Amino acid sequence: MIREMVKIDEELCNGCGICVPNCHEGALQMIDGKARLISDLMCDGLGACIGHCPQGAITIEKREAEAYDETKVMEIMVSKGKNTVIAHLKHLKDHNEIAYLKEAVMFLRNNAEKLTFSVEEVTAAVHGKVQVQPMPHVHGGGGCPGSRTVSFEKPVAAASAASTISGASELRQWPVQFHLINPNAPYFRNADVVVAADCAAFAIGDFHSRFLKGRSVAIGCPKLDEGTDVYIEKMVRMIDEALVNTINVVIMEVPCCGGLLRMVQAATAQAHRKVPVKCTIISIQGEVKSESWV
Repeated sequence: MIREMVKIDEELCNGCGICVPNCHEGALQMIDGKARLISDLMCDGLGACIGHCPQGAITIEKREAEAYDETKVMEIMVSKGKNTVIAHLKHLKDHNEIAYLKEAVMFLRNNAEKLTFSVEEVTAAVHGKVQVQPMPHVHGGGGCPGSRTVSFEKPVAAASAASTISGASELRQWPVQFHLINPNAPYFRNADVVVAADCAAFAIGDFHSRFLKGRSVAIGCPKLDEGTDVYIEKMVRMIDEALVNTINVVIMEVPCCGGLLRMVQAATAQAHRKVPVKCTIISIQGEVKSESWV
């Protein structure tokens, strides 16, 4: 049969990661500083990621394809290295493709002598028994430092001292922009989350101490951002998978800002869990006009 599949030119890919959140099937991931197609099985060939690649590194190709063959896919994954193999196996596990997962592990065991990595280490990582550290980023090597997930953990004493300093930052994570965040990042798990309009932090002087302290954040502009349907999908995952505690939507009083609240409401309607949602409206002069649970 003929299938349309995503093709990534690794020479052109600069590792910016913009394509990843626009792959709704989760078939793309950033591995070793490059966008990788980690699952032929999940690629629908529609090319939602193409228009978001600033380097033109993604195309759709038609190629003859038999019924899905995990062994052939694993031959490709193995050639990309251990991290890509782990990502592919986790992808199968997350989508409950247990038969394919078993076939993939059997392929690794049957070819263990040819591999440059340990099969046991890979399977342990897939099942969450060990933590696999990401490859270090080297500037100029293709990765994008602006989208690397970082938690800002501070000792209690240091955090307390910092709070007495005027203007001390309460940001506890990176990145913060909706297109770049990972909804399953550690700092979203069981967290109180602020979903803020881009302008809000500039309008109110005590944004950090009032809204960010002890909370995680995701920011966006419902008027200017493209592909905001992804925002809703990520918020659903925050609620159902990261198990966030509460969401505070901080928006400006201008009408267009209300779109961010509607996105959160759409996400809560789609999610299986229920979480409390507060809406805080900021005036253009930097005052809190209203705060209410919605």
